[in-house]
Amino acid sequence: MAKVIVITSGKGGVGKTTTSASFSSGLALRGNKTVVIDFDVGLRNLDLIMGCERRVVYDIINVINGEVSLKQALIKDKNCDNLFILPASQTRDKDALNLEGVERILEELKQSFDFIVCDSPAGIESGAFMAMYFADEALVVTNPEVSSVRDSDRILGILAAKSKRAVEGLEPVREHLLVTRYDPKRVNAGEMLSVTDIQEILRIPLLGVIPESESVLKASNSGTPAIHLDKSDVADAYRDVVSRFMGEDLPMRFIAEKAGFFKRLLGGN
Repeated sequence: MAKVIVITSGKGGVGKTTTSASFSSGLALRGNKTVVIDFDVGLRNLDLIMGCERRVVYDIINVINGEVSLKQALIKDKNCDNLFILPASQTRDKDALNLEGVERILEELKQSFDFIVCDSPAGIESGAFMAMYFADEALVVTNPEVSSVRDSDRILGILAAKSKRAVEGLEPVREHLLVTRYDPKRVNAGEMLSVTDIQEILRIPLLGVIPESESVLKASNSGTPAIHLDKSDVADAYRDVVSRFMGEDLPMRFIAEKAGFFKRLLGGN
């Protein structure tokens, strides 16, 4: 049975779309037929990060309105044979989304895909609610700062109270914590919250830590999901996230500050 996974957060700019692109790519690279849906109607950034913006002809609103078939709107990813993208509309209002239309699309996708990844807009407006409502699992993305963590806590409340699973009294949405833009040096200097601090506030299982890196911006600008960056800590971190999601037990590699050359020489970590 296909799983619906929402990538969500309360605050903008924490790396949701970057995560959606890399997470869905990672699932597909492991042989899972995967589709990633952009719910950010009016803005639409997922196609840029996936490098398929010039191939967008139809979008999710065209499908909801019955103007085209779902197959016509899906775009095959250029890097992964098992990955498809359903873009958002840049010209419509978020109110063009409706629960009936979204449910119809998800039910059709479940017939052909193993995983359906929903890239949610920030906050709690209608697009974010639509992306969260049908979720089986949620990756809650947060930066190591108080405002981001506080807003993520609010999202957890919505998942627990307003998701379809909550409304129908089913098993709760399975929640995972993903900490992005993490810099152990700044954490040690007291400039950022530690992973322990974040976990104590949110109280959900940690799926992964993505280190701060300039390569993320370069990858986004080139239309390449970060997971495809060779010899990159960010790519390794996202691969670890996917592996843990699939049930593997891996250590968290990017929490501790990397030792300098002389510290390593003297036996430091």
